Amino acid sequence: MIPRDDMTFPFEEYERRITELRHRIMERHLDAVVITDPENIMYLTDYQTTGYSFFQALVVPLEGEPFMITRALEASNIHARTWVERTRPYPDTGDAIQMLVDALREFGLSKKRIGYERNSYFFPAYQQDFIHTTLRDAKLLDCFGIVEQGRICKSDVEIELMKKAAHATEMGMQAGIEASVVGATENEIGAAISDAMFRAGGEPPAVMPYVTSGPRTMIGHATWEGRIVEPNEHVFLEVGGCYRRYHTAMMRTVVMGTLTDSMYEAQEKMKHALDCLHRDIQPGMTVSDADNLVRNIITDNSVGASLITRSGYSIGIAFPPSWDEGYIVSLKQGESQVLQPGMTFHIIPWMWGVDGNKTCGISDTIRITEEGCESFFTLDRDFVIKPDQSSKSITESVTKLDTTKKKVKGVDQKETSKGDDSSSKKNG
Repeated sequence: MIPRDDMTFPFEEYERRITELRHRIMERHLDAVVITDPENIMYLTDYQTTGYSFFQALVVPLEGEPFMITRALEASNIHARTWVERTRPYPDTGDAIQMLVDALREFGLSKKRIGYERNSYFFPAYQQDFIHTTLRDAKLLDCFGIVEQGRICKSDVEIELMKKAAHATEMGMQAGIEASVVGATENEIGAAISDAMFRAGGEPPAVMPYVTSGPRTMIGHATWEGRIVEPNEHVFLEVGGCYRRYHTAMMRTVVMGTLTDSMYEAQEKMKHALDCLHRDIQPGMTVSDADNLVRNIITDNSVGASLITRSGYSIGIAFPPSWDEGYIVSLKQGESQVLQPGMTFHIIPWMWGVDGNKTCGISDTIRITEEGCESFFTLDRDFVIKPDQSSKSITESVTKLDTTKKKVKGVDQKETSKGDDSSSKKNG
């Protein structure tokens, strides 16, 4: 490992992560692991690139130096960002998996017990088959979750970094709320959010903001498509700010015109669910218990809405296509995972189908503490109500028309008067 002081975290943080990973490698009676998930590679090395659609892998042996396999172009990221000394790049005309096999042989691992992430999006079955048919003397075992065991609880330095992501989230959400007015397009709202996030120090998130209005709020994971916000509609916003690939997220709702009784009930239900969670959640509780706490409150409503998803998910390091760590742990029924200090969650007690045609949301990103939990945010949770702009416009138009009529009438009177005077003089 190359000690350096220009990475996202202090060098000691990466030493700790590798040491703890090696303890888990030893517990699973493995000699090495092949890590291919971009989030896991970054967690261990600080390596990141948008080019992760090309095969890349970090090999961590129980003893000896780790090494990386990347596309030749991406080797520059290893040298610029990470502590990794050994790299075996492959050309675009080369065979990435053959390069991995050759490196495993080179470093004396071809006859060892090797763990690999069998369910990784970025290590497809045909590549896994090649490894199995080529390394016949090795014992290949699924080690899914071996890195995630370290990622699930964030360290103090990770929490501090997530606070920077939270700042970008809040700035983006505030801008989105301000931009949500009758006559604005969803694109304009999305642009305002993005501009504010990036100006606040945020970096490209794993998912761009979700912005939908009116009936489009009922479409799952839809975002801006140029629709114009109409009077008496609402705008649903979900923003995920990012800093050094760490994310926080929140939902908010903006109402054009009057807050109806059903939307008010939805607002109060979601606020109540978050209040109860902040009051009752604690280490030792199962994620299923936490889900039931939120779900029971949201389900008990008279406006026809439901919580059709999990009620929360782990959040932290993410690359596209998703900003969450829900595959590590999600708040859903039947899950026995126990909450621990340092876990971070996006809690989403949102309501789908209010009055049958509206989706609205209020959410929070929290971290579990020794005594309970804390929010990363300070932004008010209430729906933002914007008075009916159309009525205001009509009033302004009528007032303007009356003023114009008076001016025209005054001109007519003056012209008539001038005409009378002229006629009098002429007649005189």
